[in-house]
Amino acid sequence: MATVYTVLADSESAADAELQRLCRALDLTPLGRPSVILGRGRWLARAEARPKPRREQQSA
Repeated sequence: MATVYTVLADSESAADAELQRLCRALDLTPLGRPSVILGRGRWLARAEARPKPRREQQSA
């Protein structure tokens, strides 16, 4: 399983902005839009590392 980075914020826009900042800084890929945490009124956003490109194997 990949490592997942999480942002927890008071609003959807704050969660999205901080997630975008984290993605730029660490070269991550967002895992969808932020979602509200029911019963808490907080927003959760996630990202994971970008997959590394496979090396092209040379034909023999």
